[in-house]
Order: sequence, then C-alpha cells, then structure tokens
Amino acid sequence: MNRIDRLFSILTLLQSKKYVPAEKIAERFDMSVRTVYRDVKALCESGIPVSFEAGKGYFIVQGYFLSPVAFTTEEANALLLMENMALGFADRSIKTHYSTALNKVKSVLRSGQKEQLEHLNENTKTQLPPCFDNDTDYLSPLQESISKKQILEIDYANKAGEGSKREIEPIGLVFYAFSWHLIAWCHLRNEYRDFRVSRIVNLRKTNLEFRKKDHAALKDHMPQIPVDY
Repeated sequence: MNRIDRLFSILTLLQSKKYVPAEKIAERFDMSVRTVYRDVKALCESGIPVSFEAGKGYFIVQGYFLSPVAFTTEEANALLLMENMALGFADRSIKTHYSTALNKVKSVLRSGQKEQLEHLNENTKTQLPPCFDNDTDYLSPLQESISKKQILEIDYANKAGEGSKREIEPIGLVFYAFSWHLIAWCHLRNEYRDFRVSRIVNLRKTNLEFRKKDHAALKDHMPQIPVDY
C-alpha cells in the first residue's frame, strides 16, 4: 500500500471509531508507531482535524466528515453478498436499513461497476431452511436500545405460548440455534434472561436509561448458551 492510500485508509479508520490508539493503527497497517505519528501529522497538515486524548487515542474532531468517493469492485461485491445474507438472517427492520445503506454505496459506483454489480446480484441467491423465522420488526429497535442503554417494555410469549409483560435492559444479541436471541436484564425476574426475538409479541420504547449500572459483558454470557451452533 502506498502512502497516499495508507493515509486515506487511516482517515477512514479514524472516522469509523470514537478513539483509535496509535498502537492499533500501527498493528492494522503493519508499521511502526513512529510512522503513525508521521502519518497523523501529515493528515493534520492537509487540513484534517485529528486530535489526541491521553489514554484513549486519536480522534476526528466532531463535525468533520469525508464522504466515501470510491469503492473497489471487490468491496462492492462483498457488500452485495452481505445483503443476501441479511435477507436470510435479519428481520424486516434490518433488511430495510441495509438496503438503504447499500443503495448509497451503489450511488457512488462507476457505471461499469454498477452493471457488474447488477449482474452479480441476479446470480447470487440464498436458500434457507423453513426453521428460519425472522418475520419481525424488532432487531433494529433492539440494537438502538443496546447502544443507547435504554429500557424496553415487551410483551413476551414463552415456549408454551404463555404471555407476560416485561421491563428489560438489553445488553446484547446472539444468533444461535437458527434464531436471534436477546440477552437482557429482566426486572420482573430480577436476573438476566435469554429472550427469543421471534417470541416478542410487542415492543415499546421508554427512552429511560438503564437503572442497573453494572451490567456484565455479553461475552460473559456466551458460555451459558445451550448449544454450540
């Protein structure tokens, strides 16, 4: 990778995260930390507002945005493949947002790339077993609740079809046993519970912050997943 491409890639990386330590940049692009310092200085000299916070790393000053000007054919093809995966593994809310995002990507492609992408799209299909049940609109609001740390109210039906109302604090989503599952703190049971997303009957946002302040990380719940697929 030449230096111009590397500088643009570093800028893209900085825009994708809140903070990026110099060591992470060095590891990502297989270079020394000293070279990172020089590259960041070059970005600053070119007018890009890169700043640094001790203990956290580099960041782009809020308000600056550089629109993507080009995608390689391989990058566009990869995104197209993931759209096909989204059609099978995600629910309606995610499919809508992903298709909108991909259309924005397609809008900056060259005409020749668009023709190739359309041809590839016509010749890429997914066929999934009937047990995949993602006919809901809940994954997107669940993601929002997790990222904003906001309480949700849900109507939930267990395996026997018995219904209950729950106030929950979602901490993560896990796809296993061919279904999406929500790991959340349940105020009714006063413990973490595993909710199968397809059994959520209704969902309501409260816009209230989590009351529990010391949630465990999702990775700590993974060993409790009952199956390994």
